[in-house]
Amino acid sequence: MGENEIGEIVIGAAIRVHRALGPGMLESTYEACLAHEISRRGLDVQRQASLPLHYDGIDLDAAYRIDLLVDGKVVVEVKAVEQMTRVHDAQLLSYLRLGNFKLGYLINFNVALLKDGLKRMVNGL
Repeated sequence: MGENEIGEIVIGAAIRVHRALGPGMLESTYEACLAHEISRRGLDVQRQASLPLHYDGIDLDAAYRIDLLVDGKVVVEVKAVEQMTRVHDAQLLSYLRLGNFKLGYLINFNVALLKDGLKRMVNGL
């Protein structure tokens, strides 16, 4: 399955979680529920996947953790913030580049309409 197909499933799962819970929960709650919804749809989900930093010929455990890595291809960063900022964008873009992933999503559940909390980013897709 390609990244775009996985992305459609992720968005559908996120919409279901947001409809069920609404805004105002903890980020960890949304992460757990979204991981459950995605896996119910038949995809592999890793929570808090470690992402090493390759620097000067060695891999360093720089404590980078991807909220959700779906089917080993799509990065999902879950947020529950008042407003997303450029720092959140930079975080996702860094994960895409460090892991050589092609597609990622920032999903902020702390919004009235989930479409206002979704951001899709690509890295050579």
